[in-house]
Amino acid sequence: MGIVNTTLLDNDVEQTRSPRFSTLQEWLSWQEGLHFTAIELGLDRCRRVAERMGLLDPGFVVLSIAGTNGKGSSVTMLDMILRRSGYSTGKYTSPHLLRYNERICVDGCEVSDMMLCRAFDRIDQARGEISLTYFEFGTLAALEIFQQIGVQIAIMEVGLGGRLDAVNILDADAALVTSIDIDHENWLGSDRDSIGREKAGIFRTNKPAVCSDPEPPVSITDYAKDIGVKLELMNVDYSYEINGEAWSWQSGSTKYHALAKPSVNNDCQIQNAAGVLMLLEIMADRFPVSYDAVTVTMSEFRLNGRFQVVPGEVPYVLDVAHNRQAAQLLVSNLRKLPVTGLTHCVVGMLKDKNHESFFRELSVIVDSWYVVDLESERAARAALLTEKLIKVAGPQEVKEFEDLGKALACASRHVQAGDRILITGSFLTVRDGILWLESGH
Repeated sequence: MGIVNTTLLDNDVEQTRSPRFSTLQEWLSWQEGLHFTAIELGLDRCRRVAERMGLLDPGFVVLSIAGTNGKGSSVTMLDMILRRSGYSTGKYTSPHLLRYNERICVDGCEVSDMMLCRAFDRIDQARGEISLTYFEFGTLAALEIFQQIGVQIAIMEVGLGGRLDAVNILDADAALVTSIDIDHENWLGSDRDSIGREKAGIFRTNKPAVCSDPEPPVSITDYAKDIGVKLELMNVDYSYEINGEAWSWQSGSTKYHALAKPSVNNDCQIQNAAGVLMLLEIMADRFPVSYDAVTVTMSEFRLNGRFQVVPGEVPYVLDVAHNRQAAQLLVSNLRKLPVTGLTHCVVGMLKDKNHESFFRELSVIVDSWYVVDLESERAARAALLTEKLIKVAGPQEVKEFEDLGKALACASRHVQAGDRILITGSFLTVRDGILWLESGH
């Protein structure tokens, strides 16, 4: 992926003070410890800083994407189709997989370290004594950069929830809620209705919205009615059908036939794509997209870490699944890609996940487990994961490792032709897996 030209941000008037830091890593390390907690939902602090920076009235259209699973994929599909139709786009996603720069892209290119450092410095100057989280810094940086460059459309992935997420300081011109399931219970609630209401918080009165969950919680549809939002629902306002290796989509008189599946071996991406096409349909008067842009995007769409298969005598499957619903989809995809041998799972997870429900789903297809410690303060220790795994899955083969590299090295020594190795549980697990594979072990 290319890097955005920073000329527009490099011609600022000479600063009267030196920035706090000179490298991106220094900024990020500082941000991780600035706020008293890694996650704090609420809009007040972020909104006050954005107001000081003149970011609350952006000169671009805002598309906000919330949901439990499928957000990043939906954002990326939207970005690809809109760019291929000739529009200038800003894309904001989180978390990143390999580089922080992945979070903020302009016209398909990651922004540079310099651009990020300049944005962080502006935020630091504007915030005064207001404390911001790591995620809030990133969100404000994205808005600052998109405004400076002058994109036409900003596609914003909500980090956690929706109603109180930093992305929601801006009013969405159109919103998409993807699939809903149980995750982040400590912040969002322990049932789909509570979580759905938080996700629906990105809706705005008289602004269009789409839900790509085929069975949305009642709280989403009720909230849309309460605030006067026409919510486009799957199998009501639009539908799709899978036909062998292709699929079709329809809403009213608009139809797409014989579309390529967006990602090989991962049919759940079709549900995401269907919601994306509906969002584009309700925006068509203002931002029409070309038929070719849609068809080419579907045939070319790939996203690392989303049922990413590395072929070989012993294939590797990398998937960022980290909750019950994602684990169910992962099992479904694995069953469509059968192997003659065993499935070995290398897994590491964060503390705030429902480990038991995740392991319960995967245990139906996994034969042996390699549980790892991840390099993050938010990570669950391998010993804790092992305890929960044995409680749920019973006496399956379980080994613990202090890092993913050692786990993969051990797994690769014990597999035979016809087996496969699954790497899952977190973006951090998949990141380390990709780096290990790229290093040639």
